[in-house]
Parts: sequence; C-alpha cells; structure tokens
Amino acid sequence: MSTRHDKLVDQLEEILEKNRDAEKGYKKAAENAKNPSLKTFFADRARDRASFNAQLKREMVVNYDDIDDEGSFTGTIHRAWMDVKALFSADNDESMLEEAIRGEKASVEEYEEVLKDSNLPASIATIVRQQKMKVQEDLAKVKSMEHFK
Repeated sequence: MSTRHDKLVDQLEEILEKNRDAEKGYKKAAENAKNPSLKTFFADRARDRASFNAQLKREMVVNYDDIDDEGSFTGTIHRAWMDVKALFSADNDESMLEEAIRGEKASVEEYEEVLKDSNLPASIATIVRQQKMKVQEDLAKVKSMEHFK
C-alpha cells in the first residue's frame, strides 16, 4: 500500500474512531441530560453516529480491504470529539452542550481534511460530504439549544 493510500485510510479510520467516541458520548449525555428535549437530541445524535460508521465502513470495505475498524491504528490520534471522561463527570446540561459544540466543530474539521484528498474514491467522498453536512446541521442545532442551559 502506498504512503498516500495509508494516510487516507488512517484519516478515514480516525473518522470512524471519532464517531464511535461521539456515539458513546451522546449516549451518556442522553442518560444524564435533565431537559427532555436534550435527552432526545443526544439520543438521536448517538444513533446518527452509529449509522454514519456503518455506512462509511461498508464503503471502505468495498474500496479498501485492509481497514482497521477496531480503531487501534498506528500513529498519534488526537481524539477531539466529546471527551468521554469529561462527559462522564459532566452532570449538567450546560457542560454537555459545550462539549457537543466543541466535538462537532472538531468533527467538521476532520471531515474537511479528508475531503481535501484527491485520491478519495467518489463513493466515499459522497458519504463523507453528506456526513459533514449533517454534523454542521447538528452543530447549528446544538448552538441554538444553548438556551436550555
């Protein structure tokens, strides 16, 4: 496998890993949220992230038979999405909203970085672009929910 190919696959695997982290974080946030609307929002986002990964993983297997879907790939991985440890200790809606905003911003940046690669297969680029747009919509929605604080 070429170095460029390795880098692209690593970037896609990082998106899978961050989506797994986001799914766990959103599930925990849904459990801890006091506001019923926030509970629903967080639970829906957890389901979205699981769906994102299933969709992206299927397409990666078609294009690359050597993906590591366990998330234990080499290199330093900075998990900028919802810091699960911080979220576990967060017991108020305000903290969880702030973490969601921070995480969604980091996710958008990650998706944008992957989309810059000219070797990205068209089918994966379409999925990554759609997921990025959904994350951007979620970010706008989270920001609009700050009044729940």
